Amino acid sequence: MNAVSRFSIAGWCIALTILLSSALLPGCKHEPFATDITDPGDTTNVNPGTPCDPQVVYFETQVLPILQSNCALSGCHDEASHEEGIILTSFTRVMQTADIRPGNASRSDLYEVLVETRADKKMPPPPRAGLTQAQISLVANWINQGAKNLRCDAGAGPCTTTDRSWAQHIRPIIQTYCLGCHSGTTPGAGLNFSTHTGVAAATTNGRLYGAINHQQGYAAMPPTGTKMPECQIMQIKSWIDAGAPNN
Repeated sequence: MNAVSRFSIAGWCIALTILLSSALLPGCKHEPFATDITDPGDTTNVNPGTPCDPQVVYFETQVLPILQSNCALSGCHDEASHEEGIILTSFTRVMQTADIRPGNASRSDLYEVLVETRADKKMPPPPRAGLTQAQISLVANWINQGAKNLRCDAGAGPCTTTDRSWAQHIRPIIQTYCLGCHSGTTPGAGLNFSTHTGVAAATTNGRLYGAINHQQGYAAMPPTGTKMPECQIMQIKSWIDAGAPNN
């Protein structure tokens, strides 16, 4: 065997020894870098989990927050009040009490009261603000898709947290999770979120962010105890840090 061959074999033996030694040594376990969503300055963060299909309506992450914010309230359709026997606090309760006809929104009572024009039949009842057309369409699509309790991770996948605008990004989140309580003639805690001015006023002293992030010293919002998806919280935080612009 010549010198070159002996040198090559020796080199491979050394490399193999180092590799095996590294494999046997205890290592530190770190969270993958992609799961770090704490910095709102990042342009895009990637959250773990199963992303939601944009063509599918998911009850837990899209429909239930709307119902909890606008309908499942004290004096209306929460567990204690259950007006007309209707309780809209969970998938099971909605299916049991709201006369849902899977696959047929137009024959489902839940949808009918949302598009009702008579004041004494419409839900939410005046003077409270009704649902937006986008929210009504979301409920209709969920029923027409079979009124299923499908699940996904709302914050999974890419999450852009920079250059968030009020009109395109922040207002839809507020409408879904907050507007039901914080609108009308007697908004919750005196905070009316139906306008940019009202929401911007709540960003002072960390009040809005502290509430949605369930920080100690702030009333947790939404009050149901379930935080909104982390990506949406960080988008609001980024918008607040930018001065809560009306853009």
